[in-house]
Amino acid sequence: MSKFPDVLARIAVTFWVGGLWAIGYIAAPVLFTRLADKQLAGSLAGSMFTVMAWVGIICGLYLLIYRLAEYGATALKQAFFWAALVMLLFTLGTHFGIQPIMEGLKEQAMPKAVMQSVFSDRFARWHGISSIVYLIESLLGLVLLFKQSVK
Repeated sequence: MSKFPDVLARIAVTFWVGGLWAIGYIAAPVLFTRLADKQLAGSLAGSMFTVMAWVGIICGLYLLIYRLAEYGATALKQAFFWAALVMLLFTLGTHFGIQPIMEGLKEQAMPKAVMQSVFSDRFARWHGISSIVYLIESLLGLVLLFKQSVK
């Protein structure tokens, strides 16, 4: 029978990786294809990405602590540990670095939409960087899924 920390680790991986994929590759694209108001779609998608950032921060911290507690220094030799660490760092960098820059560009563009303003090129560049980081983070999630059990 699995111990509670093991079960919680599996739930954390499922919640984090599943949430990344569901929000980034299903919910956000549907918002932009179904809503005529792209600013509203962006705002709703941004809110979902914010929630997922906090899910990632909580799950990532738990998974790193769990792995270190469970495997000791051996955890530092596991792909799972490094994938979780990089995913957590990407989440922190995007949430506390890139997203505030993008929000600042939106505010500076007011009353226009950012994509109809002089800031559109900078916003598009930061959005592209954010998208690439998100893709890499999502792919690293596969490592978490496939490397969950080491014992």
